Amino acid sequence: MGGLGIIGGLQGCRTPGFLEGSGEMLEGKIIGDDLVVQLSDFEIKKGKARDFRKYIVVQNDILKYPVCVYRFSEMEYTALWMRCTHQGTELQVFGNQLQCPAHGSEFTNKGHVQNGPAENKLRTFPVTIDNKHLKISLKAA
Repeated sequence: MGGLGIIGGLQGCRTPGFLEGSGEMLEGKIIGDDLVVQLSDFEIKKGKARDFRKYIVVQNDILKYPVCVYRFSEMEYTALWMRCTHQGTELQVFGNQLQCPAHGSEFTNKGHVQNGPAENKLRTFPVTIDNKHLKISLKAA
């Protein structure tokens, strides 16, 4: 995890990166080099009907920024570090895009720049499914 700058001391005040949409903010557990959440965290149960959130925002007290995980299908997920590549401001989620409140950069749900001033795509993390858990690898690439 060294060199990435994603792990740091406890954060003071910060603007929450979660806004309206079909997502949820939750606390993830760090186990080894992985940030781990339950696959069931994506489920929305309405009686006997079952639907899924488009994304969840995962935070942990030792991470400098949260991670937004988009669900595209039962087996396809993308984990994005919610740090703007322009000047490092924490991003906010608006449905299928992430937006920087400082200078207006916008990113797609795959991390690509949609509008600047940011020029570089967001940092993504490898995601694996293990039993009933989603493991987001925080290892340095």
